Amino acid sequence: ETNKGDLAEIRNEDAPASIPQKQKPSKAERRAIQEAQRAAKAAAKEAGLSGKSTGAASGANPATSKQAKPAKISQKKDVPHAPSTVASEKKVTERQPERDRKKDVPHPRMQFDDVHRVEKAKKRAIVNQSEARNRVELFRHLPQYVHGTQLPDLESKFFQLEPIHPSVYKVGLQYLSGEVSGGNGRCIAMLLAFREAIKDYSTPPNKTLSRDLTAKVSSYVSFFIECRPLSISMGNAIRFLKNRIAKLPITLSESEAKASLQSDIDRFINEKIVVADQVIVSHAITKVRDDDVLLTYGSSSVVEMILEHAHELGRKFRVIVVDSRPKLEGQGLLRRLVAKGINCTYTHINAVSYIMHEVTRVFLGASSILSNGTVYSRVGTASVAMVAHAFGIPVLVCCEAYKFHERVQLDSICANELGDPDVISKIPGRADLGDLKNWADNENLQLLNLTYDATPSDYVSMIITDYGMLPPTSVPVIVREYRKEQLWV
Repeated sequence: ETNKGDLAEIRNEDAPASIPQKQKPSKAERRAIQEAQRAAKAAAKEAGLSGKSTGAASGANPATSKQAKPAKISQKKDVPHAPSTVASEKKVTERQPERDRKKDVPHPRMQFDDVHRVEKAKKRAIVNQSEARNRVELFRHLPQYVHGTQLPDLESKFFQLEPIHPSVYKVGLQYLSGEVSGGNGRCIAMLLAFREAIKDYSTPPNKTLSRDLTAKVSSYVSFFIECRPLSISMGNAIRFLKNRIAKLPITLSESEAKASLQSDIDRFINEKIVVADQVIVSHAITKVRDDDVLLTYGSSSVVEMILEHAHELGRKFRVIVVDSRPKLEGQGLLRRLVAKGINCTYTHINAVSYIMHEVTRVFLGASSILSNGTVYSRVGTASVAMVAHAFGIPVLVCCEAYKFHERVQLDSICANELGDPDVISKIPGRADLGDLKNWADNENLQLLNLTYDATPSDYVSMIITDYGMLPPTSVPVIVREYRKEQLWV
C-alpha cells in the first residue's frame, strides 16, 4: 500500500512538469484576449487601418498584450486549430472592403407566406391590398392581390397622400394600370419621377440633405413596390441614385446638389439605356444577313430597333413574331413592323416547334441576366430558346449591361412576379367560352399566371450587350470588372 501511495504521489508531482503547456487559460486571460480582439476590430472599423497598424494599436496596452501572450501559447498547443489574435486582426482588415460592398446588396425579399410580416406590411401600405383566393401553394411566398380594386382606391386617395410627390404618384398609377411596361420603359419612368421629386425637394430644418433625401427615395420605392414589384434593372438604377446621394460633397449647396443629382439621372438614362441600345443595334446588325428568317418572341424594344435598322440598311429578311397569352405583346410589335414594310409571320408559342425549321436566327430580349448566365425574361422565353437549341438554331439575347445582376437563380419559383389569374380564364373575342367564369368559387382549382421565367445558359448562344458580344460564361466578368470601375453604382 505504501508503495502504491508513493507511486501516486510521484505521478502527481511529475504531471505538471511533464505537460506544463496543457494548462487551460484562466478566465482573466480569456477576457484579455476578447478585449484585444474587440479593440482590434474597432480600430479597423473606424480608421480602416492595415493589419500591422491594427496590431500596433492593440499592442498599445502593455498589460493586455502581456496577458494575451501566454494565453496564445497555451491555446496553440492545446488546440492546434484555434485562431490567434493576429490572424483575427488580419481577417478583419481583409474582410473590411467586403463588408462595405455588402452594404449595397439589397435586403432579402419579403416572404409573403409569413403571416405576421404580411399583417405589418398591410398596416404600412398605401395601396389597399386584399390577398387573392385559391392561390397556388408553391408560390405563396410571392405577393398576389385581387386585381381591379387597387386602382380606384388609390385614385380616391390622391389628395390625402402628402409624402408622395405627384410625379411619383402618377408613375405608380401607370404601373398599376399597366400603361407603362417593359424593363426600359418602367426604369426610365421611375428615374424621371425621381428627377422631378428632387427638383421640388427642399431640406427640412435640422436635417441633412443626403440622409433625408435617401429616406424620401426609399419611401417612393416602397410605394412603387406596392403598385408593382420592381424589376432587377430598376433595383440597379435605385442603387445608382442612392450611391450618388451618399457621395454628394458636404460643401455643395442645396441647389448645386440637386442640380448634380438631376444631371446624374439624365446621364444614367442617356448612357445606360439610350446609347446602350444604339451600341447593341450596331453589334447585332452584323448578325443579320440577306434571306435570313429571324424569330423573336413577345415585344422587345431593342430587338425592334435591330429589325428596323436592318430594314433601313436594305437587308432582305423575314421576321416570325411568336406570341402568347395573356398579354399578346407580339401583336403590337407585328403592327409596327408591318407598317415599316417588313415581311412578317405571326404565330402563337404552341406552334413554335412547327415553324422553327424555317428559322436561321432567334433574337430575344431580356429583363435581366444573372451572374450564372441565366436569362430572366418574359414567361415563354425559356421554351422558345429550348426549341431553338433542339433544332440547332443560334439564340442571341440582347440586353443592356445595367440589367446584369450578381444574383444566381436556378428556377422561376424562388423569385418571380404573379399576374392576374382572371386574365387566363378569359379569351379575347370569345365570350361564349366561359367555362372558367367563376373559377374562384371552386376551392380545388388554382390558376397561375407567371410573369417571368429563367432560361438556362445552355440554351443561349450569345449575349449582345453594350460592351460587346460575349458568351453566357463571361457574364460574371462584366459584373465584377465594371462594378470595380463604379460604372454600375
